[in-house]
Amino acid sequence: MTRSSRAADYSQMFAADGTILRHPDRVPPRYRPLRAVRNFQALMKDKEDTSLVFKIFESLPSGDFLERVRKLALSERGEMLRATEPSLPEILDDHAALRRTPKGSLAHAYCDFMEAEGLSAAGLVAEAERLGRPKYPDLVEWFINRSRDTHDLFHILTGYGRDALGEQCVLLFTHGQSPSQGHLLIGYAGAANIKKMAKGSAAPVFGAVRQAHRTGKGAPQLMAQPIRELLARPLDDVRAELRIPQPTQYRECHRIWRAEGLDPYNMLASTKPAEPELLAA
Repeated sequence: MTRSSRAADYSQMFAADGTILRHPDRVPPRYRPLRAVRNFQALMKDKEDTSLVFKIFESLPSGDFLERVRKLALSERGEMLRATEPSLPEILDDHAALRRTPKGSLAHAYCDFMEAEGLSAAGLVAEAERLGRPKYPDLVEWFINRSRDTHDLFHILTGYGRDALGEQCVLLFTHGQSPSQGHLLIGYAGAANIKKMAKGSAAPVFGAVRQAHRTGKGAPQLMAQPIRELLARPLDDVRAELRIPQPTQYRECHRIWRAEGLDPYNMLASTKPAEPELLAA
């Protein structure tokens, strides 16, 4: 079967409510590795420009992406998730409701993290929309959005912070969940850049990202889980159910860097006191 015939088949598939899997007007993504590399170089200069991450992913489309969309979106679980959680940002940004869950819940840890970092689910949506990408009323759109909207939950569940290494670890955890060359490029090239910045350090940077990659492969797909239900449960119970162990190699990197006088949250400042590590529990 040719790639074009496969694309045509996906345009003939529908959910129970009539939503098409792939809208016929949706332009197939082009594989543009040079564009991805240029955007990665720009990302290394401005790590806060999240729009560059989306551009890298768009430049390195996964060959089995539509099949992964089909398997989840057209399954009974996918139908249930679309009916009960049509918009994750509305759930995730309602901190008042999330705070009504028991202490020690995933919801409380999520609110603590997002408030401490000054982040919101709506903010991540806005970053993605800066690209001006056309929107289509299909299941691909739902899948892309749900994948995006669960990103910050990965930080809480895995224990990886928003420092440079933590972000690379989250990306490689994500690759284990939903393979994409974009995750590999940013994750491993970013780890190499961290090794370069911390030249001579004994910290096991590649051990940390490889551990994250293995954890992502061994864990059930987070975006396929009922997020609202997970948020109400104890964080430790959710981690155990999703087979997410403690990030030992990542924490060892932080321990060694601090002993060496390096700040894990600012690798260029060798004498600046380190910030307290997030999600140490």
